[in-house]
Amino acid sequence: MGAAAAIAFAREGADVAINYYPNEEADAQDVAGHISNAGRKAILIPGDLRDEAFCKELVAKAVSDLGGLDILVCNAARQQTRASILDIPSEDFDATMKTNIYAPFWIIKAALPHLAPGAAIIATSSEQAYDPSPDLYDYAQTKAATTNYVKSLAKQLASRGIRVNGVAPGPIWTPLQVSGGATQSKLKQFGSTTPMGRPGQPAELASIYVQLAAADASYATGQIYGASGGAGQP
Repeated sequence: MGAAAAIAFAREGADVAINYYPNEEADAQDVAGHISNAGRKAILIPGDLRDEAFCKELVAKAVSDLGGLDILVCNAARQQTRASILDIPSEDFDATMKTNIYAPFWIIKAALPHLAPGAAIIATSSEQAYDPSPDLYDYAQTKAATTNYVKSLAKQLASRGIRVNGVAPGPIWTPLQVSGGATQSKLKQFGSTTPMGRPGQPAELASIYVQLAAADASYATGQIYGASGGAGQP
């Protein structure tokens, strides 16, 4: 979803800085190619968002290389399926919290001094915030927290002219599912219970991120926009 959103922003005229794990360099270069093909600048910043110092460096480099910052999208997430709370090691729980909750906290704090009136912060929540699956105990609660911080921060920053909104995907095909985020049996039926009867593709919600950053969405803040194939949440 992050790749699709980055490419969509570039096609609408934005220069884009993207973060990724160092071992995802090939994927990052592919996204950068699409951004370049759109005639925009791509800044690649590898690193681990679970590290506070790196989050500060990430923002500083993005501001320096882009010449400023107008839009901040917090999209990175960690999701691992566990049948029982008893199966979640504290190390895994900590990694999920640091990726999904601490990282946007650190990044937003670092970015705020650079955001002027008219800027937009966009978070990525999930249908899990509203209808949590039993095997996503830790991930689901981070998405509920994401939805909450969108609403809280929107009220806090409204007087500064900075809008804060979120996107809540339903079943979307992403690396989260095939890298431990779902069991094999669950993958076979992934998205089949939606009214559309299928999962969505990242490109099918990329335009929501773009719209939430657009000037003509200037009265939308503290909102969560869903893309769940008709499932009705949020």
